[in-house]
Amino acid sequence: MAQRRLTELSYIREIMQQQQTHFKKKYGQNFLCEAAVPARIAAECGAKPGSGILEIGPGVGALSQCLCERFPKVVAVEIDTNMVNILAKTMADCENFKVIEQDILKCDLPALIASEFAGRPVSVCANLPYYITTPVLMKLLESRAGFDSITVMVQKEVASRLCAAPGSAQYGAVTASVGYYASAKKLFDVPAGCFVPAPKVDSAVICLSLYQKPPVHVAREAMLFSVIRGAFAQRRKTLQNSLASALPSFGKEAIGDALSAAGIEKTRRGETLSLADFAAIADALSTQNHR
Repeated sequence: MAQRRLTELSYIREIMQQQQTHFKKKYGQNFLCEAAVPARIAAECGAKPGSGILEIGPGVGALSQCLCERFPKVVAVEIDTNMVNILAKTMADCENFKVIEQDILKCDLPALIASEFAGRPVSVCANLPYYITTPVLMKLLESRAGFDSITVMVQKEVASRLCAAPGSAQYGAVTASVGYYASAKKLFDVPAGCFVPAPKVDSAVICLSLYQKPPVHVAREAMLFSVIRGAFAQRRKTLQNSLASALPSFGKEAIGDALSAAGIEKTRRGETLSLADFAAIADALSTQNHR
């Protein structure tokens, strides 16, 4: 089957009708209908030659085919039974493709990687459903399943947040949290018209290059992420007040002491802090918590 057909609107509708299914909002299904986009994603995804690829939400297989042309094995996780049945037809000629019917958020990723890729380097490449972008990214990162890179298409606004620098309006909790695991780089934009049905916003493709070890060391990772979430929970408040509200077990005075110990002014706001600043605050609070 010619790869271009899987991005042709008439063919997408034809195979959907054959399967007696439709685009499902609950799964955030927006399929690529511009052949150059999946080809470019596969070409620029950052995976090492010979890598295995984990794909999430493959749809009718437009990106899957491009990945199969470049990599020895592609395993896709798909939640929609109808899409699994469609992929059995559209991907029938790709012997290096396998689809697993499962919810990625409930998937045991280390077990899947161990069973499907057997020591091969693994990268993720996916057109993520918008409504679960952050949960999926954090699931992939927190799993520590050994991914080299994660290349995903997300809303353009989300891409800006993931790649933002401290002090910018886009910098937030997800930026700092992802930054503990990986460095983020925006690859290219994808207009809404490249999808069917067309979403209301443009998209962008980003690549996360995972660190072998985090760029900062903390005594307790859970405390670090609590501090990050707390710092952005009420962005208009000063850092001391925001953290005191988010971490009531410490109290405002103890939060102030921790900020002083970390060398952070109490009147600063979360968006001005680097990951190293968050780590220093987390360790200061951990020290207090163990006195």
